[in-house]
Amino acid sequence: MTRTENTRPCRTVRPGYVLAGFVLLVCCTGTAEYLVAGVLPQLAADVSVSIAAAGQTVTAYALGVAIGGPIVTVLTARVPRKGLALALGIVFIAGTVLTVFAPTYALVVVGRVVSACSQATLFAIGLTTATGLLGPARQGQAIAIVSSGLTVATVLGVPLGALLGGTTSWRIPFVFVAAAATLGVLLLAAAMPRTPAPTSGVRDEIRTLLRGPVLLAVSTTVIGFGGVSVVFTYLVPLLSEVTGIAAGVVPALLLTYGVGGFVGNLVAGRLADLSLGKTLVGVFLALIATLAAFPLLAGQPIPMVGLVLILGLLSTATIAPLQSLVLRHAGAAPTLSLAVNVGAFNLANAIGSTLGGLGVAAGLLRWGGLGGAVFATLGLILTFRALRAAPRSEAPTAETSTAAADIKETSQ
Repeated sequence: MTRTENTRPCRTVRPGYVLAGFVLLVCCTGTAEYLVAGVLPQLAADVSVSIAAAGQTVTAYALGVAIGGPIVTVLTARVPRKGLALALGIVFIAGTVLTVFAPTYALVVVGRVVSACSQATLFAIGLTTATGLLGPARQGQAIAIVSSGLTVATVLGVPLGALLGGTTSWRIPFVFVAAAATLGVLLLAAAMPRTPAPTSGVRDEIRTLLRGPVLLAVSTTVIGFGGVSVVFTYLVPLLSEVTGIAAGVVPALLLTYGVGGFVGNLVAGRLADLSLGKTLVGVFLALIATLAAFPLLAGQPIPMVGLVLILGLLSTATIAPLQSLVLRHAGAAPTLSLAVNVGAFNLANAIGSTLGGLGVAAGLLRWGGLGGAVFATLGLILTFRALRAAPRSEAPTAETSTAAADIKETSQ
């Protein structure tokens, strides 16, 4: 039997509030993931560990997303979406609060892992709910709106958090993250419609994930997005040591990169609704050209400023189309596949930064763009294969169809 929520839904559904709630929670999870990088010295000193050990709290969060996320998704496959979203938001807040008050390094790590385990499933629910709110014809735009929370975290959340943590205590930024996440949960509690529990179960979710086209789409994310990380992880030393840009200018360039990422994500979402295939191919072709240009123009400051902006636009322009590609193949059981694809972006970052680091250690800092271009080329090849496997008709999934129908009913 399938569990359902028997409470009658509210008469009026406000999609804007629902989307705002998910964007806020996604922004908070993204900020929490990378915030530690800006307060490592303060954290290390406070809990009496080395900076290297403090940096492992970033790794702990990433592993919590990549490993814990799919496990949580499987275990909650038949839990009604609204109740699950609220529960996951509370789990994230609880982990963040534990991080704030943790007296020891071990408890800091525990708090980070607890928070991280909610991210992938919460993100996946946000994607399917947003698609139900806006409809299949605006699927790419819906995904881009929810994903914009991550780009906002990159543009504003992490830099402001690092600045605040550097002037007060490393714990203070996490207090603000917890407060903002609480607001996100309250928005969902007030505005998100109650829908029946998904009819798909654990076996359906796993069977969907293991389908060839879905695995191809996830692989495209890992390989294609990894090329961005090869360059971006070591962009600061590249600009400082090779290009010769003054240290005071680099933060402004990174902010430009982040603003470009915010715009690129939203534009790509709209383009994906017009033509998913053309958008993916176009983004990867542009990404290949841009990454390959980095080694050639690394010694020229003015062209490099333009390349940084273009890379910012293209980096997040992959998110909405790649998630749309996964959603297209996932059918009636999309949550696990979307959650795994969220972890795939984390895995791409890990692979790209590791290989890029090996290149830097070998004295190839300037030439990292060529490695990134190779990854993007492989991503383009996988894209062609994944698109070729795409279904002829793009019917909405069962979960998003249920959400859309429920929204329509409660709005009348």
